[in-house]
Order: sequence, then structure tokens, then C-alpha cells
Amino acid sequence: MSNFESDSASDNEWDDRGELAWNEFDWEHYLRQQDEVVIRYIGFYEQLEGRSDRLDEVAHRMRWDEESWSNDSDFEPPVQSAENSSETNPDRETDPYTLHKNPVFIATKSIFLTLIRAWERTTEQIDRVPQPLALSLHSAMHRAEQQAMFAISALDFGDYAMAISLFKRALRELNKCFSLINAEGSPNPAISRYREFATPRLFDLREVWLRVMSECREELERPSEDDDDN
Repeated sequence: MSNFESDSASDNEWDDRGELAWNEFDWEHYLRQQDEVVIRYIGFYEQLEGRSDRLDEVAHRMRWDEESWSNDSDFEPPVQSAENSSETNPDRETDPYTLHKNPVFIATKSIFLTLIRAWERTTEQIDRVPQPLALSLHSAMHRAEQQAMFAISALDFGDYAMAISLFKRALRELNKCFSLINAEGSPNPAISRYREFATPRLFDLREVWLRVMSECREELERPSEDDDDN
């Protein structure tokens, strides 16, 4: 939706693609391609550190708004698209749509990956961070990501009301993350550095989810075809 609009499979795309005869190697190749998309998103995201329009600019560089795409020399060329994969490998069918291609999934997974990796580095020395905090924050981030992924799955199936409810659950866990990294206590340089790193990323996740929730509500308020007929 907007720059994060889902390529939803809810409009019978699965029915139209015919029988997909892929083996384990095909699916592993496909999943590795999607992993590369996440890495590319993180590269753009970190390159634009500090910009207030970072989310929109990353979406632009990911070609999620093709109409306004420009070939700036600063941009890295995107990984070969699924539509062109059959040209270099004629034995490979056109890649199907899966949740991994959903822009909201990619943005959420990428930002959480940066948060979790940084927290793991921060807590790798046991005397750096109190262990209850280390475990509590890691668990809260995991629960927030899990609820967001459930929401994105509901979004892909066109169940906008359920998606909103699940995003609300994800936001509650995100608020817990904010609370944990801002908890009062003795000054801790490691936690302070992580707080400075994590806060804008947590706000970005909240911004993505709130945008999607807003557009879900717009979809729910839109008159249905049955209403138009009446």
C-alpha cells in the first residue's frame, strides 16, 4: 500500500499460475534470491541513515514506485527481477508470488534484522548488559516481528480487519521495546549506544505499520460491489 503496497495473491493469482513443478533446489534458489532482496533493502536503508524520508526513499530505490523511478548514478542496480529469471534460465518457470515478495514483509524483516543483530553484538559479553534486560528485549522484538508477520499474511489474503488487529498486537510489543531501552537506571554506555541506534528504527517500523493500518481501514470503508449493486 502506497510505497509498501502488497502484491497480494488474494485475486486468484495462485489459480492463474498453473501447476508449479519445482523441486527443493528450485525453492532454495528462490529463497536465496529473496534473502538478497532483504540484504539490498538493508544496504539502502543504512546508506540513508538520518534522512527523515528514509522509508520512502528506500522504497523508491527498491522500485516499489516504478512510475517515479530515475536512473541516478548513486543507485545500485537491483537484483535480477523474477520476470527476467526465465531469460537466463529457460528451464526455470516464472517465479511465483509468495509472502517474501511483499514490500511490507521485506521492510519489516530487514529493519528487525538490523535491530536483532545489533542487540546480539551488544549483549555478547555477559557483563555488558543485565541479563534480564537482554532476554526481555530480545523476546519483545521477536514477538513484535511475529505478530507483524501474521498481520502481513492476513493482508496478503485480503483480510484487512484481521491485519489491523494483528498490527495492533505488534505495536504493543514495539511499545514494550521502547520501554525497555528507555528504562531508568544507572548509566550504561552499551545500552545508551544501542538506544541511539534502535530508536529511529523502532519508529520506522511503527510508521510502516501505521501507514498500512490506515490504508486497511480505507479499504474496509470502501463500498463493496454488492453495495453498489443495491
